[in-house]
Amino acid sequence: MQPAVAIVTPEDVRATASACRRALEPSADADWDRQAGELEWSSRMTLAHVLAALLYYAINLATRSTELRFSGQADASLPIRELLDALEGRASLLAVVCAAAPPGARGTHDWGMPDASGFAALACDEMLLHTNDIAGGLGVAFDPSRDICARVLARLFPWAPHDAEPWEALRWANGRSALGERERIAPSWVSHPSPLDEWDGRDPNMAL
Repeated sequence: MQPAVAIVTPEDVRATASACRRALEPSADADWDRQAGELEWSSRMTLAHVLAALLYYAINLATRSTELRFSGQADASLPIRELLDALEGRASLLAVVCAAAPPGARGTHDWGMPDASGFAALACDEMLLHTNDIAGGLGVAFDPSRDICARVLARLFPWAPHDAEPWEALRWANGRSALGERERIAPSWVSHPSPLDEWDGRDPNMAL
């Protein structure tokens, strides 16, 4: 199987946010103080973390930052339905910023200097993996788009096995599980959100 086209679009960001909201909103009245999967955070804190990340990405791309510009944290005490509404809202904001960014626009991230596709991929990865964490804590199912998973995997983790099932491979790349004979990656894993032509061809997690 050939690797997926490694382009993640603003519409992917919107679609992922909507899918995540649809998966979680029926459980809005559940106990969101439960641990989110294997994370140390509660489901509520995990959702607030995702909201903070989406705004962080939008600000750093919008300002063409060369040093990290922090956006503050989301208010985890808000009602869950408001936080889910904010999930779609902030994802839409990032999508607009990505769509408006001219070719070559970059911003700062801990792992490099992403372009618009890199920030879009980071956002989708963040929403997909943490929605799955939350779903695990709440005991609900989450079945994301395999097409989006494949393109996020190709964009952020070019060293990952692209002949594997995309969602399983994406969870492996994010240190959530083993993948066949491949051992689970250490929690200190990294991705490559900078443009792919700047990738040196190595798996940076092998040295961790």
